[in-house]
Formats: sequence, C-alpha cells, structure tokens
Amino acid sequence: MDKYHNILKGQVCLITGGGRGIGAAVARATALRGARVAINYHHSRTEAEDLAAELRGQGCTALAMPGDISREEDVHRLFQGIRTALGTVDLLVNNAGVSLRNLVQDTSMAEWDRVINVNLKGAFLCCREALPGMIRKRYGRIVNIASIQGVAGASFESVYAASKGGLIAFTKSLAGEAGPSGITVNAIAPGPVATEMIYSQLSEEDMKSLLAEMPQGRMVLPEEIAAACVFFLSREAASINAQVLCIDGGWKT
Repeated sequence: MDKYHNILKGQVCLITGGGRGIGAAVARATALRGARVAINYHHSRTEAEDLAAELRGQGCTALAMPGDISREEDVHRLFQGIRTALGTVDLLVNNAGVSLRNLVQDTSMAEWDRVINVNLKGAFLCCREALPGMIRKRYGRIVNIASIQGVAGASFESVYAASKGGLIAFTKSLAGEAGPSGITVNAIAPGPVATEMIYSQLSEEDMKSLLAEMPQGRMVLPEEIAAACVFFLSREAASINAQVLCIDGGWKT
C-alpha cells in the first residue's frame, strides 16, 4: 500500500455529475484514498447508485445524491443532504457538464441557456454553497473541470467553449477571494476524453481524424484526469492556486 492511500482520509468530497465518465473516475479515486464521497447525479441515477454500492463494497463511504446543479433550490437541498449524511463539504469537484456542437446562428436560446446554466451557473451555485463551511474551517479544495476548448476555443462549439472559458475565469477570480481562508481553487482543462459523451458526438470518420491529430494517438483516459484531480484536492497542493492544468496529450497545448 503506497503512502498516498489515505491522502484524503476523513474529508467529505462532492463530485457533481459523478455517475459516469470523468466524474465516476474521480469518485473512485477520491473514495479509495479515504474521502467520504457524495456522488451527485441528475439523469444517471442507476449509474451513480451502482457506483456508490461498488465503493461501499470496497470499504469506502459513498452515497449517490440527486440534484440538478443548474437549479438553486436543488443545490441547496443537495448540500443540506450531504451535511446530514456525511458532514460539511471539504472538497468540491465541479464536474457536471453538457456539451453542444452547433453553429452559433443555428443555436437556440434554450440551448445557450442549458449549456451556460449547467457548465457555469452550476459551478457558481455549488461553490457558493460550499464556501461558508470551508471558510469556517479555514480549509477547502475546489477543482473545476473545464475543457481545452475553454482555453483554445473550438469551431462549432462556441457556446460550450464560452461556458468553459467562463469557468476558467471564475476559477482564477475565486482563487483570489478564497485563498486567504486556506482554500484553493484550480481547474483542469481536459482534451478529448474517452467517455460516452465524446463517442456519442463523433462519427467513426471523425474519430479517426481526431485520433490522427493526437500526438499520443489516443484520447485521454478518465483515470488520468482523476489522478490530477486527487493531487489538487490534497494537502500537498496547498500552494497551487488559480491554476489551469491542460491535460490533452499535447493536442492543443
């Protein structure tokens, strides 16, 4: 057993959108390192509950917690439920997100609102709920899962890129506000990650073209994002604040 096995022992960690993909990988990684994990879900109830049961079977503390993080009342109830069941949130991973591949002129206001509300407003609402408890403890870690598109932009994904670019600006700004209270706020900007989200968007031909552009010849793995996330959440990362870590295998960076 390595020395990092219990690096998050006893801390309460909320992962939004934690039932699948990157969120599920982060939930596993944090739970197996000792955190008491709340796996938030909106649509993926079965996946979140199965994951929580799997982790409990390995001796971890894990609960599946429902809530639409784009709705203020849902976020408030989510945090109330976590405080009752697990305690005050120490570690927050804002992972929940939706994508949109469309030309700007073909994008409806409903599509714009959905992407911005989930990807940006949701992170704001969760941070706002988490911060008072973190400030009282004078300790906390927030990791926002952004995207390389928020750094480099992306044709046909302007709205998605705008939401993630806004999340990066929010990360850097909040880090300055929260830093004096012993709280760090960082972002991870993944490139194409091997999850259901990207497989559902791209045709076989598009996938081949994408992989041809990737220096490593493959997509990023969810577990690779989770490993970086665990470090940001740890006490060892106390002096890393307001940073954006691009994990894209050299694709856009």
